[in-house]
Amino acid sequence: MPTALIADDEPNLAAELASRLAKYWPELEIVAMPRNGVEALAELNAKQPDYAFLDIRMPGVDGLEIARLLPAVRVVFVTAYDEYAVQAFDTSAADYLLKPLNDERLLRCIAKLQRDGVVPQAVSGVGASSEKDHAPIQWLTVGLKDTTHLVSVEDVLYFQATDKYTEVVTAERRHIIRTPLKELLQRLDTAKFAQVHRSVIVSYAAIDRVERDLFGRLHIHLRNHTDVLPVSRAYVGLFKQM
Repeated sequence: MPTALIADDEPNLAAELASRLAKYWPELEIVAMPRNGVEALAELNAKQPDYAFLDIRMPGVDGLEIARLLPAVRVVFVTAYDEYAVQAFDTSAADYLLKPLNDERLLRCIAKLQRDGVVPQAVSGVGASSEKDHAPIQWLTVGLKDTTHLVSVEDVLYFQATDKYTEVVTAERRHIIRTPLKELLQRLDTAKFAQVHRSVIVSYAAIDRVERDLFGRLHIHLRNHTDVLPVSRAYVGLFKQM
């Protein structure tokens, strides 16, 4: 079953589009309806839908930037502004719909999407999967007071489980998310991250050195960061040379 996301900061318009899609393309499952660009990026990474119907002017990250960041998703821009059409098609957008929506125009868009099919997921690295559900996440959304922040996974030094939450540590700050460490491990790129303790996942790029103490226990020292991470016995095989 094909899946889609609808991102629009006007929930009534998003609901209207969802209703029309349900009428004209009942096989299409709407998996998320975020209201801003940051939430849209997070949902796109988490749900990996086949299609994304994006408003262009949204808080946080605009629809054009989302399309550039996630080229594997087939994007249809749905906007009240016609001046972005050239930029939209520069992102290889599948279509560009103007509000208020016209049923005939929407039907032509649906026919085009069905005819062209979905874009295959890019495959890179040894053992990488072409299945969209296995694509590594690229972004995390973290809440800070009343604001939602977008954190690139590339900037993360390590993740650490703390009670019911997971701490996300970058060079600049620490964040708290609700995603369990076990679930995170399934969504991270295993060529870039490794679990080294039951409560710790570390970025290979963040490791400066691994030292053994007087009791034979291994400890990871990070680049440009004072935190030292333990390595449990179950994971010492990652550092056989020591």
